[in-house]
Amino acid sequence: MLTKKILSTAAILMLLACSPQFDWREVRGSDVPFRVLMPAKAASFSREVQLAGLKLNMQMTAADAAGVNFAVGSVRLDEPGKAGIVAEAMKDGMLKNVQGQITKTADSPDGVVEVQGKLPGGEAVTMAARFIIKGPRVYQVIAIGPARQLKQDIIDTYMSSFSTE
Repeated sequence: MLTKKILSTAAILMLLACSPQFDWREVRGSDVPFRVLMPAKAASFSREVQLAGLKLNMQMTAADAAGVNFAVGSVRLDEPGKAGIVAEAMKDGMLKNVQGQITKTADSPDGVVEVQGKLPGGEAVTMAARFIIKGPRVYQVIAIGPARQLKQDIIDTYMSSFSTE
C-alpha cells in the first residue's frame, strides 16, 4: 500500500516536472535568505511600502507561468517586535487588493491561507499565501491566478518548497 502511494506520488511529480507550463526550478533570494521552487525564470526588485505605519523596503522575487503569478516578498524590521503587526498588515493588504475572502486557513501560524477574490477588472481569482516571521524578517509567499489554473497540487508544490536559510 505504501509503495503504491510512493509510486503514484512520484508519477505526479514527474508529470508536473514535464509540464511545459510549470518548469519548476530552485530560486534563492539574492539579498534575502530564502529558497523556493518557482515554475519559471524569476525576476527580483524592491520598492518602498507602508505597512502598519512603518515605511519599509520590500524585496520581491516573482515569476509567472500559465497565467499564475508566484511571488516572495520580504521586509526587514529594525524592531522585530513589530513583526506580527506587519504580517497582519500584509495579509490585510492582500485581501483588499483582490477584494477577497479567506476560504481556507491552515492550522499552523505560518500555514497556507487560501482566498477567493476579484482583480480590479472583475476577473475571479484564487490566491494562496503564507506569512512567515523569521528573526527580523517577515516573508509573504503568494500564488495568484484563475481558479482553473491554480490547482491544489501547484499550491502544495510551491508553498511546501519555501524555506528560510
